[in-house]
Amino acid sequence: MAKKILLVEDEELVIRILEKKLSEEGYEVLLARNGKEGLEVMRKEKPDLVLMDIVMPKMNGLETMEAMNNDPELKEFPVIVISNSGEPVEIERIKELGAKDWLIKTEFDPQEIIEKVIEQIGK
Repeated sequence: MAKKILLVEDEELVIRILEKKLSEEGYEVLLARNGKEGLEVMRKEKPDLVLMDIVMPKMNGLETMEAMNNDPELKEFPVIVISNSGEPVEIERIKELGAKDWLIKTEFDPQEIIEKVIEQIGK
């Protein structure tokens, strides 16, 4: 059975690129366009990994990770953050909230995401 990856992202281009790349690698891709929706999908689908943007409408990635940490059912899901900001303060906060890894959106190559996903959950 394919491993499930939840992509919590609101940028169409990023969604299309990652959905295609992850599907080609054999993962089942679930989508949420904001943190609130992401939490609902996590509860329902129990993904193996969450790829999460930080800047999103309704509930941003940091708020979503805080909510995950306060929920025993959600706190175990590994998170890789995809962000536009590489600010040390933001990266420090992401680590404090338990993110396993992060990528800077403007610099990432889809293959790099696949490598980080495999590192966390295998194929």
